[in-house]
Amino acid sequence: MIDWLNSLRLTPTDEVLLTDHEYGAVTRIWRRTCESAGATEPKIAKLPAKFESADAVVEAIFRSATDRTKLLVVSHITSPTAVILPVKQICTEATRRGMAVCIDGPHAPAQVPLVIDQLGCDFYTASLHKWLSAPLGSGFLYVAPQWQQRIRTPLLSWGRVSPTKPTSWWDEFIWTGTRDPSAYLAIPAAIDLLEQVGLDNFRARTHSLARYARKRLVESVGREPHVPDSNEWYGSMASVPLPPGDARGLQARLWQEHHIEVPIIEHNGERSIRVSCHLYNCRSQIDLLVTAVESELSRERSSSK
Repeated sequence: MIDWLNSLRLTPTDEVLLTDHEYGAVTRIWRRTCESAGATEPKIAKLPAKFESADAVVEAIFRSATDRTKLLVVSHITSPTAVILPVKQICTEATRRGMAVCIDGPHAPAQVPLVIDQLGCDFYTASLHKWLSAPLGSGFLYVAPQWQQRIRTPLLSWGRVSPTKPTSWWDEFIWTGTRDPSAYLAIPAAIDLLEQVGLDNFRARTHSLARYARKRLVESVGREPHVPDSNEWYGSMASVPLPPGDARGLQARLWQEHHIEVPIIEHNGERSIRVSCHLYNCRSQIDLLVTAVESELSRERSSSK
């Protein structure tokens, strides 16, 4: 979406800081960008093993920052662990230190209230096919005013056809010829649907389901989550640690044997299950999931003897 190297003008002395809860593809993007700039690999800040306060998260991130840190990349809601990070506090501290912040937010729109220009970030990127339920391929990029004239994209379009001159920062890459715009045109209908349901109702219902899933899984597997039982730390998704084992194998068996699709994630040496709850889900489906997980974990224990 953005040519980060030319937009940020990274130099070999600059550093990019990420956390150890970032999405794998995001980490790969920044490794490639830093390599192209001749800079060192992105630094990885280790977040707390247990999330107890926003201050502790902010402290953990900026403990890895230096005077060379030019950009911080952080998730609004982490993909592997479903944690809502205190992004406003993070942006406040980054601004105080003079570093830019890019928030990766594909899980945030609809799942949590989002007023981007109140966060204090420099960039915000998000998909809309997840919790907003817009079509695949829909999403947005926010660029703070002070950065707009510096943004470069790897794919240039017609922009405004000559002799008309560009009048805004996005003119040169908003029109990419034969691209199908239907996903973007469908976004208002997705917004209308959730507004009919009521965003507060949507968040309350889906969080209640995620909380129920979390409770049932904790009772079943006997392992405590890493975040408090609060909608400040998780929303429509809940992550619960599982006993050690083959993450991919368990995910495949849940689909093949039980027709349940749910991510089983290996993160920081720990296997966990991440349950996502939307309006079309119900408690009986969660009960089926818990029963299936119990069955497959029992099978694992038997095969290991």
